[in-house]
Amino acid sequence: TIVDLLVERGYAVAVVDSLETGFRENVNPKATFYEADIRDPDALARAFAAFRPQVVDHHAAQISVALSSRDPAFDAAANVVGSLHVLEAARVVGVEHVIFASTGGALYGNPGDRPADEKTTIAPLSPYGAAKAAVEVYLAMYHETWGLSYTALRYSNVYGPRQTPDGEAGVVAIFAGRMLSGQTPVVFGDGEQARDFVYVGDVAEVNLLAVEYRLQGAYNVGVGEAASVNRVTAELASACGYYGPVEHTTERDGEVRSIMLDAGKLTRETGWRPIVSLIEGIGLTVADRKTRLGRVR
Repeated sequence: TIVDLLVERGYAVAVVDSLETGFRENVNPKATFYEADIRDPDALARAFAAFRPQVVDHHAAQISVALSSRDPAFDAAANVVGSLHVLEAARVVGVEHVIFASTGGALYGNPGDRPADEKTTIAPLSPYGAAKAAVEVYLAMYHETWGLSYTALRYSNVYGPRQTPDGEAGVVAIFAGRMLSGQTPVVFGDGEQARDFVYVGDVAEVNLLAVEYRLQGAYNVGVGEAASVNRVTAELASACGYYGPVEHTTERDGEVRSIMLDAGKLTRETGWRPIVSLIEGIGLTVADRKTRLGRVR
């Protein structure tokens, strides 16, 4: 979605992806494509040397909080060491600005009932959140030492079309996939854990603004409201026409109980506001999943 928007606005874009979880057909045909893993510094360096970008928008990551808790070293290899490979490749070829997909949902821990802003204490409860925090520290160091400017986008829970339902992260995509396939969705815990859900199209607009404004520092990206997993499950069931059961199982380690983000800093500096409501976004996500399943109706 981000690549599509940048191409639409006239930017020359290259995509670097290992295709470990992604799909080649999702890559915009007008973008140059390099198949490489950020854990492979040599392959990454070759891609950067060939394309020589001015701006890097770094979204490659291990995205499962649950997996990070089971295997912190694997998470760090992808999310910390892999990110350092990106920063080094960027520094070597003279990149001007790096945009980093950080996290707000896993960075602030359990900040209470009020939306977290960028001054809220960083207190991750999972290796995933700790890794993202570590990369933000590295970004600040690269800025101070080598003058590499950066934007760290602290996302809430991003969802929308093209999100894979096959992994462990992304409740909207996972539940939509299961419901449309006639499988039972599985809720971890009581389902009252709450998240700030932001639509991928609104997130793409933030990335475009980060490119155009060269935003410096950390910015929350969210809608400022929390929706429970139970509410999202009910909305998805309605959109999918699912009338089956919902299974509950043990709560997972490292998961935040409730989080919502204050994106006021981003709004004040750029005018950005989220446009797509949760109900509308769920509808768009379900429609996309139906299309991919060959079940348009």
